[in-house]
Amino acid sequence: MATTSIYPVLMVDDVAGAADFFRDHLGFTTTFAADWYISLRHGTWELALLDAAHPTVPDRWRGARAQGVLVNVEVDDVDSVYRRLVEHGPLEAVLPLRSEAFGQRHFIVEGPAGALVDVITPIEPDESFAAQFSGA
Repeated sequence: MATTSIYPVLMVDDVAGAADFFRDHLGFTTTFAADWYISLRHGTWELALLDAAHPTVPDRWRGARAQGVLVNVEVDDVDSVYRRLVEHGPLEAVLPLRSEAFGQRHFIVEGPAGALVDVITPIEPDESFAAQFSGA
């Protein structure tokens, strides 16, 4: 099997509003837009948004929402993004900016449909976690 792409699709109630969130706050651009599906891109990364009630969603899962999903967005300067989005911007951090021993400086905001968006800058892990990285 030759894989050409892998990307998450979040099922949401408000496709346009969810797309606005990722475009306005995180710099994504639209590559395809319909009233029921919007595909976004940021560099080589893709994310799509699908109306949770659309007929292409199998009956059993139709109407399900993106809850339980954490979308990681790695950036080069998480502190400046935190200042822009939380301190001086419209979003509220559900996890304030902090450094983790496992090698991340990050914060989390609530995104569309209850999905969480974790904005991260990798940092050097402390010694207790350093050996757990594969180096791959």
